[in-house]
Amino acid sequence: MAVTEPAPVAAPAVHEGILRRQSLRESAARTYARSLPIVPVRARGMTIEGADGRRYLDCLSGAGTLALGHNHPVVLEAIRKVIDSGAPLHVLDLATPVKDAFTTELFATLPRQFADNARIQFCGPAGTDAVEAAFKLVRAATGRSGLLAFTGAYHGMTAGALAASGGAEDVRVTRLPFPQNYRCPFGIGGARGAETAARWTESLLDDPKGGAPAPAGMILEPVQGEGGVNPAPDDWMRRMREITETRSVPLIADEVQTGVGRTGAFWAVEHSGIVPDVMVLSKAIGGSLPLAVIVYRSELDIWQPGAHAGTFRGNQLAMAAGTATLSFVRENQLAERAAMLGARMVARLQALATDHPSIGDVRGRGLMIGVELVDPEAAPQGSSPEPPPAPALAAAVQQECLRRGLIVELGGRHSTVVRLLPPLTLTDEQATAVVDRLADALAAAERLPHRRNTTGSIR
Repeated sequence: MAVTEPAPVAAPAVHEGILRRQSLRESAARTYARSLPIVPVRARGMTIEGADGRRYLDCLSGAGTLALGHNHPVVLEAIRKVIDSGAPLHVLDLATPVKDAFTTELFATLPRQFADNARIQFCGPAGTDAVEAAFKLVRAATGRSGLLAFTGAYHGMTAGALAASGGAEDVRVTRLPFPQNYRCPFGIGGARGAETAARWTESLLDDPKGGAPAPAGMILEPVQGEGGVNPAPDDWMRRMREITETRSVPLIADEVQTGVGRTGAFWAVEHSGIVPDVMVLSKAIGGSLPLAVIVYRSELDIWQPGAHAGTFRGNQLAMAAGTATLSFVRENQLAERAAMLGARMVARLQALATDHPSIGDVRGRGLMIGVELVDPEAAPQGSSPEPPPAPALAAAVQQECLRRGLIVELGGRHSTVVRLLPPLTLTDEQATAVVDRLADALAAAERLPHRRNTTGSIR
């Protein structure tokens, strides 16, 4: 069934003027603004209204930051309460009632075995700052410098975080295979593929001629987001915990995007039941405002005063908004609802593949969903049995979604995975509308004229 495209209420000159000035003034590094040429002026829940009067369902949610969607009443109330109280908004790392409430609520949500013996370090305001702090911590605690990371990873944009991410060019980190069912690096997939990846990791660490420096830590994402929405199998996660624990290698769980109910558990490590040594947290913990922390096993806390500092560690408004968000997600069991709604959406998207062979795979966990688009008419490339990726088709789908009032992002190796990150407050009706609009956009994109490039991808 076709989905009616939202008609603009008006197209004021201010809309085009702002976009034009942005393109003239902002750097070439801007990202989302290139594929999403909208000017948000109002937002509530899952809905954004642009300066041109058009309304959109936001399935990007600040790259997973907005667990409760835009301007949720409990978040706004928490922010107003701090402002109206006259409390200081900037206090470095001094203790405040606002910070105490945040840390108390955060520790109440963490796995009990972890929280009972943990310390917290407030970092700079971005997740990548917390990743850097985690690396610094485990290097100081172990006296070693090497790091273990995984293919397809994304941990941030600062130098150390980039070195541990999948696109690193100047590699100073030992890279390990991340298990995937679709496009398995070993051509196996499933449980056998995950076990092969685990055995490779174990063999490399125990090989005196393997070329891997003694690791200070291993960092992994329970679900790779930017890497294409690849959930780590629970058994593999338990193997990584066993491998690191027996070798006294601290395990760092990057929960920047997977945390606060996103994957159907409050923290994604809970699916496998593992207890990491360090958890890196940001995005949703600030309730839409900048906040990043690491929480870690107290035995690692050997830092001297000032060993890791930063001017903006005491964002009181973010802590208040974060407390409100954490407690709302916990009290209203939004993680459980994310699991239920996510499974329903994945099932509907998988059913679409019957009529759309350009859908190579649908995967995810909770409300962290990915749809990988391929060129079904092209021959597989190399040893991979799967059809080649179709980046131009994915880009066309993203634009067709926008025309239909749906904001989605692309990810994966070739930007061919349509990513869905709706807020956890998503209603049943909105979930249906998201899938309907995406299905309609895919059908429209498939009808567009196209040709193949030398790699076989549609463009």
